[in-house]
Amino acid sequence: MSLWDMGKKICPNCGTVGTPVLKTQGSFIIEVFLWLMFIVPGLIYTVWRCSSRKYVCPKFGAENMVPLSSPRGKKIRLEYQL
Repeated sequence: MSLWDMGKKICPNCGTVGTPVLKTQGSFIIEVFLWLMFIVPGLIYTVWRCSSRKYVCPKFGAENMVPLSSPRGKKIRLEYQL
């Protein structure tokens, strides 16, 4: 395994190898609307969106990516023959 692979993860659902991306739940447009119309709901919605951020697969958005260097990551890599 090279140094390039050390920080990478693999998605057990699709086999994508890469760095997970940060995804925020909800809609930015709804957040702006709530802030313009109602301060309290806008604040609540913003707090919820910020607290629900997750790292997901960059291809399909699965939340269960595993490190390539782990035993499970090595097994998945062999299954997808990468």
